[in-house]
Formats: sequence, structure tokens, C-alpha cells
Amino acid sequence: MIGTILSFMQITDWTDFGLFTVVARAGSLAGAARETGLSQATLSRRMTALEQRMGRRLFVHGASGYTPTVEGRALLERAKRMEAAARDIAHWSAEQSGPPRVRISSGTWTSNFLASHLHTYWTPKARWMPEFVSCNRDMDIERREVDIGVRNRRPTHPWLAGRRTGTVEHAAYATSHDVTGWIGPSDDTAALPSEAWTVAHHGPDMVAVANDPQTRLALAQSGVGRVVLPTFAGDVAAGLTRVSDVIDVLTAEEWLVCHQDSRHDPPIRAALEALAGALSAAHPLRKPAQSPTFTVG
Repeated sequence: MIGTILSFMQITDWTDFGLFTVVARAGSLAGAARETGLSQATLSRRMTALEQRMGRRLFVHGASGYTPTVEGRALLERAKRMEAAARDIAHWSAEQSGPPRVRISSGTWTSNFLASHLHTYWTPKARWMPEFVSCNRDMDIERREVDIGVRNRRPTHPWLAGRRTGTVEHAAYATSHDVTGWIGPSDDTAALPSEAWTVAHHGPDMVAVANDPQTRLALAQSGVGRVVLPTFAGDVAAGLTRVSDVIDVLTAEEWLVCHQDSRHDPPIRAALEALAGALSAAHPLRKPAQSPTFTVG
């Protein structure tokens, strides 16, 4: 058995499995390139080489991007376990030289909020270290991609626990009410409700698009057009004013979500309490929940 493993390791670049996971999740080379910092050409070459080494077709290449085949999905499940093992080793290693890291995933604006208000709920003397993961998709808590996720809905899986922290509202922002054009997402990024709403209601009026929320903010600040933002971010954005009422259909609950088995671990518990306080009460523009308590999905 050991000989077989060592033989496989000699002909396989383990990094390629990590890149494969990113490509499979992103569904496109463009999305994977943004996440990894590698060029699309490099990723294409590495995926082709991996398919040749494995002797299996892992992707269907088409207009919709890189879609995993049946064998690709089977490899993805195994690669996720490798990913989890690698993170576990990294966390274990980090714990030897300092407090354990707690990985926290959230969207762009909530990540910015938590980072800019870090001093209100964390100090270097805390028994946990925050590791922020800014991502607009739900990262896998079950497989420990992250320890805590900030999400826009109550968890439904029985292995997840959630704590409602408040409500997030959205509105349109621009440099003035005279600005009429709209700034929207590029074709491969209309995943967030606010992005989909912009395309559905103002697609013909879009004058600029970008795949990154912060780039869209910068475009709005330049006076190009209107952009939809969470009110807690838009109301404090330099040079912007609210040019619409709250868009009711985009109003959503905000939940802290973690694995049911880990929510009592001291570092994660401490992080949950700190984050709940920050999200519920630390900023007047966020609407806190009345009595946030944990509930099982």
C-alpha cells in the first residue's frame, strides 16, 4: 500500500488537485483565474495534463464553461477531502505558534465591515485569530472549508447551527439623483440577489459592468452610474448618496452559521459571540435581531 501511494505521489503534482477543485467549483477558467491568480492558459494546460495523468475526462468544455463530468464530480468529492485534510494540518501547525485561526466567510461588504470594525470585537490577546474569507458563495461548513459563515438565510441542514444577527437592506446609490445609468455585474457574476435584480430591472440601462463589487463601487463613485449596495455599506461610501427607497425584495435576514459539532469549541464559540455582537449592535446602519440565539438547522 505504501509503495503504491509513493509511486502515485511521484507522478502526481498535488497542487493540480487544488487547482482542479477551484476550476470545478468556479465552472470556468476565468473564475478560477481570478481566485488563483494564474492565467487561464496556465489553468487550461494544468487541467489537460491532469486529465492525461489520470486517464479520465474530468471536464466537458462548452459555452457554459468547464462542467465536471461524472468522473470529474467523483474526483471533486475526493479532492474536497484532501482540501479539508490540508486545512486541518495548516490549522494544527498554526496552533503551535499562536492562537487557533477561525475561518470566517462572508460577502464582500460584510467582510469589509468586519475588517474595518475589528477593533470593536477582537484584540491580539484573544484566544482566537480571525481569518477572513471574502466570498460571495456559500463555502462548505460541513467539510470545514470555513468554520463560520455569514449568510442571508437561516440554515436548513441538521448539522448546521445558526444565530440570526439582524436584517440587511439594499438601495441604489450614485453621486447624485441626476445620474440615470446603471452599473451591473458582468455576464459570469450575476449570482447575488442584488446583481440579478439589477440585470432584471435595469439591464437595458446598464452603462458599465464589472465582475467585482468593489470595482462597481468605484465606478459609481466616478459618476458613471447607479449601483445597488447594502445600506450599511452605501450610506458610508465616500461621494455617494442614496437615490432610491429601500429595495424591499432584496431585504434579507443575516445569520451566523457554523457546524453543530464545533460551535462549542472554545475558539469558535468565542468568535461567534464576538461576531454576533459586532453584527447585531456595533453599527447603527445594521438592523439587529431582537434576541439572537442559536438554533439548529
